[in-house]
Amino acid sequence: MTGHPAERHLLVTGGTGQIGLELARLAWPRGVIPHFPKRTDCDLTCPKSIAQALATRDYACVINCAAWTAVDAAEDHVSEAYIANALGPAWLAEETAARGIPLVHVSTDYVFAGTLDRPYAEDDATGPQSIYGVSKLAGEMAVRAANPRSVILRTAWVLSAHRGNFLKTMLRLAAERTELSVVADQIGCPTAAADLADALQTIALRLIEDAAAPTGTYHFVNAGAASWHQLACAIIGQASATGRPSPVVHPIATTDYPTRARRPANSRLGTARLARDYRIEPRPWQHAVADIVREVLPTSPPPTVGKGTR
Repeated sequence: MTGHPAERHLLVTGGTGQIGLELARLAWPRGVIPHFPKRTDCDLTCPKSIAQALATRDYACVINCAAWTAVDAAEDHVSEAYIANALGPAWLAEETAARGIPLVHVSTDYVFAGTLDRPYAEDDATGPQSIYGVSKLAGEMAVRAANPRSVILRTAWVLSAHRGNFLKTMLRLAAERTELSVVADQIGCPTAAADLADALQTIALRLIEDAAAPTGTYHFVNAGAASWHQLACAIIGQASATGRPSPVVHPIATTDYPTRARRPANSRLGTARLARDYRIEPRPWQHAVADIVREVLPTSPPPTVGKGTR
């Protein structure tokens, strides 16, 4: 069942999502072997599947990136969201605790109401405003209750060159339209999935090597804050520097862009606790966004076809 005595195996759930894909791209220390099972081999909606996956080898740590992340769809698929975001983490926490395995669990800013006028600290009162937020908070509570060697890492506004996200949507729309309207009264902390993966790796490796490593709830987001409108302008500005179209981006209110689920007006998260306990200092979100835009877009713009093309 086990490999070389020096080897440390690490299980990552949700390996096909933004964060999981970035974890797979990281360089891991010699002797630390990450595993990214398919959902058919580790299905968090099935307790038996979780138990079987953990029984395949002696894991030194588990990072849970799997979740129902379709925020609006969760309002109409309550059971599915709750199973993925609450029951799945509960079962995973129980199984890892029974086997003495530390667990790192990714959560969200949506557990907060978004009414404060400052960044949220880990111990601030929660108050989710959506089914997604409620289900993620339930998952947090289950992890804390079941596995004493767990770290819950809340994040927000995750962006990458992979899968669907706000950055990729803005780049696509900028290529299709001359004007865009983006919400300007919701504030948060744009976060690169690559930087989040780095933080998760740092935490997991510490938990593997140090039985006294800090546990509990932490926040990781890139430094600084922006509205969705400011983020859109930054993305399009980076793209225009490579010769891409630069549409006008109009600021609008949340009420002008109704969504099925209610979003927090303030999604800012404070990261001082993570800096204190794990010495993780996030870089500015602007630098992270610039890196992602460069990865998504080729170095030169596509050629125009004929005169007068746009």
